[in-house]
Amino acid sequence: MPTSSLFSPLQIGPYRLAHRVLMAPLTRMRAEQASFAPRPLNAEYYRQRASRGGLIIAEASPVAATGRGNPATPGIYSEEQIAGWRKVTDAVHAEGGLIFLQLWHVGRVSHSSLQPGGVLPVAPSAVAIDGVTMTPASSTPQRYETPRALETAEIPGVVEAFRQGARNALAAGFDGVEIHGANGYLVEQFLQSHTNLRTDQYGGSIANRTRFLLEVTNAAIEVWGADRVGVRLSPYGVANGSGEAEPMPLYDYAVGALDPLGLAYLHLLEPRSSGAGRAEVNHTNVPSAMELFRPKWRGVLVTAGGFTADSAEAAVAEGHADAIAFGRFFISNPDLPRRIQRKIPFTPYNRATFYGGEEAGYTDYPVAAE
Repeated sequence: MPTSSLFSPLQIGPYRLAHRVLMAPLTRMRAEQASFAPRPLNAEYYRQRASRGGLIIAEASPVAATGRGNPATPGIYSEEQIAGWRKVTDAVHAEGGLIFLQLWHVGRVSHSSLQPGGVLPVAPSAVAIDGVTMTPASSTPQRYETPRALETAEIPGVVEAFRQGARNALAAGFDGVEIHGANGYLVEQFLQSHTNLRTDQYGGSIANRTRFLLEVTNAAIEVWGADRVGVRLSPYGVANGSGEAEPMPLYDYAVGALDPLGLAYLHLLEPRSSGAGRAEVNHTNVPSAMELFRPKWRGVLVTAGGFTADSAEAAVAEGHADAIAFGRFFISNPDLPRRIQRKIPFTPYNRATFYGGEEAGYTDYPVAAE
């Protein structure tokens, strides 16, 4: 039987992975409601999905209270949150796994009812998302508000929040961090021309719009070293009102600017996955992010979005990516790497239980019989 490319070792920074099936960061909204700290249920969820020599990228976690855009998402800006995450990392390490934390600020993808003091969310520019969101205060969807544009003098403080989040992740026992630069959140809002209308050093040219991404990434590098920092981008994504009219010039520049830093990996979202948390999407006639950017990236390339066991194997075997991050199928298959390796059918996922709740659809999915 030929050796599987997915189950050959991979070096990511200082870590030697036993296989290339990664768990993608997945918002599940099951943190403690008052403190936004992970709780024992969350530790059990991640423990179930840990595999010896495997890598989990834990769910996006706001680096500041102002960076929150959903109820019950775990943060990484308080001592209580650090302690909660420490239980998670201990559980994963006890199973022989590795775990990175995704550092997050949602920017305009929020609502005043989710902000401290009920203030408006912040963003690069005062441009609202055309759509609605659920808020804790209302049972009916509310239209997104027009965010407040950050003053130039405020931006270093946001970068500092990412730096402190990286420090807190280190204190919580993580093995590294990933910068969330995808899916229409704050970093991507700075990158893209329709959400960044600034006229200071953070706006206008592609180089200026990329400045915030690079400052945040370098802040994490100062804490962790470059080889334990990853960055996630979604060049052709359309989630949360994102989408650059001509993505290649922008993302060519951004990837080129990140490439010399010596990062642990670049994590790309395939266009077909955009919005996949909320709905199935059309997978036809879309470009391949991994194929477009593989020639432009010298380091480890991780990709995610709509992969099957066979397409993941092919992507790695053909050299388009070094590892594949699975999301929805990791929700419903805690033992996903073993199922892929042994060709065991996947348990289907239940979309209705993705967000919020308790054990149902979270820790009650079965592992396959030996």
